[in-house]
Amino acid sequence: MNTAVNRTPAAVRASARLGRFVLRMFRPQIYVTYGVLWTVTLEGTAGEITKTAAPWTPTWATAVRAASVVLALLFVRMADEQKDLDYDRRHNPDRPLVTGAITVAELRGAMVLITVLVVALNALVSALSVLLILLGLAYTLFLAVLERRFPRLGENLVAGLLVSYPVQLLLSVYLYVSLLTGGIDADWRAVPLLAMFACAFLQFEFARKTEWRQDPQARLYSQVFGPRGSAAISLALAVGAVVLGLALLGRAGLLPAAALVFPALGAWRFLLRKRPSGLMLPAMGFVLFFNLLCFYGSTALAIGR
Repeated sequence: MNTAVNRTPAAVRASARLGRFVLRMFRPQIYVTYGVLWTVTLEGTAGEITKTAAPWTPTWATAVRAASVVLALLFVRMADEQKDLDYDRRHNPDRPLVTGAITVAELRGAMVLITVLVVALNALVSALSVLLILLGLAYTLFLAVLERRFPRLGENLVAGLLVSYPVQLLLSVYLYVSLLTGGIDADWRAVPLLAMFACAFLQFEFARKTEWRQDPQARLYSQVFGPRGSAAISLALAVGAVVLGLALLGRAGLLPAAALVFPALGAWRFLLRKRPSGLMLPAMGFVLFFNLLCFYGSTALAIGR
């Protein structure tokens, strides 16, 4: 006898499973907010440092780029879920792919759909935008192949970071170069601009994988540099982002400098109060407010001048 589940079309079931996966592993309130902020902050800051005739304002191309970044981040999340399957079977048995809440085939089908969507969206902007966003997705797949070919690469956290971070860098390059097709002139200060976003992201990356506990099997930077060393690196990266912001924006960079209160609070909670994971939430706060204040400093203040 057919059950209600059996009568439900397979596509509908797969869509529901993908929806649950996204809500759990790619929380929209975090990732969508981050992707949109990343886009508008980079665009606004790039417009400010090139001193265009009119202050930067969002366009339909901005919406395309923001959607593309969010979809690319989801693509990376889905690829990582498959890449880390063996590790998750041992250390994270409640992950959706391990429990069967989602299948590899469903994730791969969604990744194909994401690729089609970003190509269609960026075709409305420029051929160069299509090429660059595809390069970011292709590098994500290349990483999976690389780690299968060299398993120790995935086991070495620092080496893994060195080869995986370029995904984020490629997305920043995509945003900047795609923006150039909309009328903003290229500027050598794009290099420190991209470095600023790199520092802001990497401080969070170190913070979320820094703990006091000692577990040789855990993928923690504190296992490599020690809890204090890893916390110091995270704080130094936040300072680096602020220094670059000041160099790029001048007086307007004083606003985002205020976001340093978050990693400072995190360092105090972690190093002095010995909170087990005292760095992560302040690091997330830094990324949020640093981007918001950079955006405000480079756009709202520019309009008032």
